[in-house]
Amino acid sequence: MDDLGSWLKQAAWPLWLSHGVDWEAGAFHEALDLESRHCASTFRRLRVVTRQIYSFSLAARSGVPRADEAVELGLAFLRRHALRPDGGYAWRFALDGRVTDDRRDLYDHAFVLLALATAATAMPRAALRTAALAVDEFIEHRMTHAEGGYLEGLPPDLPRRQNPHMHLLEARLVAAEAFGDERYLAGATRLVELFRHRFFQPSSGSLAEFFGDDWRPLDDPHPAEPGHACEWIWLLDHHARLCGGHAAPGEAAALQAFVDAFGRNPDTGALADVVRSDGTVASREARLWPQTERLKSALLRAGSHPLDLEEAKCVLGAYLRPDGLFHERRHADGRFSQEPAPASSLYHLSCAITELNARAP
Repeated sequence: MDDLGSWLKQAAWPLWLSHGVDWEAGAFHEALDLESRHCASTFRRLRVVTRQIYSFSLAARSGVPRADEAVELGLAFLRRHALRPDGGYAWRFALDGRVTDDRRDLYDHAFVLLALATAATAMPRAALRTAALAVDEFIEHRMTHAEGGYLEGLPPDLPRRQNPHMHLLEARLVAAEAFGDERYLAGATRLVELFRHRFFQPSSGSLAEFFGDDWRPLDDPHPAEPGHACEWIWLLDHHARLCGGHAAPGEAAALQAFVDAFGRNPDTGALADVVRSDGTVASREARLWPQTERLKSALLRAGSHPLDLEEAKCVLGAYLRPDGLFHERRHADGRFSQEPAPASSLYHLSCAITELNARAP
């Protein structure tokens, strides 16, 4: 796939609007079969609702027909089905919208904030600002952990993970730009400090994923996901720009060096799903989403490493089908899986390719 921007706007977004939205039920499908474009899932997840709001908000900003209607549909689902009396959001639903799992998940609450903030950039409304403030208040006052950061969910669970905190940082950065409230950038800065003191491992230059209750990594050598390292590189740059700085912090340079040394499959150019902090490969599978994050970090050093950006675009393009669907993973032998395309991956593609278009000369 040579022109990623055209693929997203002319193929992916229109196809997912036509087949990925359950217009009659007022919800979104979990995945689409690559041939029939049907969804066999018997449940709905909060993260798919929020990620589709995000994706279609970007599509609406690009003038894609009916994208704004899909955003409205998703926001209505949040209000009518997901929002609970305590101010949090339920985790899983039946196809008719009934709550089937009422836990409060930090990861998914981060995406609620991201969805509301991104929707506000497409259709500014006071109600979105109010709802965003309420969910950030819920996270801050109901999910704060005594050892720093936040609980995995309510009820609390282990292991603790960097991943939900990373997405909360992303959401707060977008909210800071969308609403201008100082609380979001202040909250984002606290998460960056948590990254520097807990998630980043200076001895290996890697990112730890799983922790005990006291923020100590669970394994040594620990799993390190190259895709998450690339995502942190991008987020640290975003945070620095909002704070008035431009130089990438030393941790970002170390993460990039780790990815360059150990994260890339030399045969395919794709980022592996998981390596260990000692550089050994833990999984030779290569899912779609790490390739989108690699594209975002490659954009930041396009001037000094233009071939890396070109390879990142080429590697990602190989996962994409002309019709707007995509392959979710590449096996160790180089073959692409034929499993249904998950709706949640459209978020990664929408974000990365929108970033690419925004930075194109």
